[in-house]
Amino acid sequence: MQTILGANGQIATELARTLHQHHTEDLRLVSRNPRKVNDDDTLMAANLLDAGQTAQAVKGSRIVYFTAGLPPDSTLWEEQFPVMLKNALQACRAAGANFAYFDNTYMYPQNSQIQTEETRFAPVGRKGRVRAAMASMVLEEMARGDIPVLIARAPEFYGPGKTQSFTNALIIDRLKAGRRPLVPVRDDTRRTLIWTPDASRALATLGNTPDAYGQSWHLPCCDDRPTYKTFVTMASRAFDRTPSYSVIGKWSLIIAGILSKRVREIKELLPRYEQDNFFDSTKFKRHFPEFSVTTYEGGLQLIRKEWRGG
Repeated sequence: MQTILGANGQIATELARTLHQHHTEDLRLVSRNPRKVNDDDTLMAANLLDAGQTAQAVKGSRIVYFTAGLPPDSTLWEEQFPVMLKNALQACRAAGANFAYFDNTYMYPQNSQIQTEETRFAPVGRKGRVRAAMASMVLEEMARGDIPVLIARAPEFYGPGKTQSFTNALIIDRLKAGRRPLVPVRDDTRRTLIWTPDASRALATLGNTPDAYGQSWHLPCCDDRPTYKTFVTMASRAFDRTPSYSVIGKWSLIIAGILSKRVREIKELLPRYEQDNFFDSTKFKRHFPEFSVTTYEGGLQLIRKEWRGG
């Protein structure tokens, strides 16, 4: 049995699909309101804030993937994320299950240095501090050695379906709606984005590779690292639009945050858009040389195909 905790998000949905196709048909999907991805998925409703429910959800599992998400609300993150993770780790320890933790890069310095698995944590803002504390909790569990544990870390997403990210919301979704794309802060800094199905495929690969445990991994990304100017041009061509966009300045976003809690919640992420972002996934690519990484143009064409209905 392989179990996904937090089973309704884009990463979890793609993960369930790829696990079923390539690794096992014995899948349990866990969330407050789980939905089937594959016809023979087992569903279990559970609140990960409840230790007992989490233990029942994990019971009998061989591998557990933690892909739970929360809305971008700092207070919610501080109050709920550590509890959910603690309950999941305790449940895996009791069940003797392997634990694969899906992580982001919020705990890294928001500068232009190359980010590797050895990059020190230097979080900016409340959400960054929560993610740093959570990653540290997983590293402590890894060091304890009671159960096999791995960390799989991804940068900002772009992808099909209901992928949630700055890039999808401001560029891809607006192009789908026939609206002018928006670029956060600057259009000339280089970005590393991960194609969400690649992130899920790679997470499934790591979870089913015994010698991947006891380590942190950067999930594989295309190394082209386009600027947003280049990315918008590629995306516009994919959607048969004339390349055109507007840059939303940092101060415009800060002022907007005075009126909008949603905008205010992303304020701590703005410095990363002022700098080049070099997320390095060499370690994964060397260990899994057969893994095919989706190019940016290839990903955008797949989004266009999905949008057009096939």
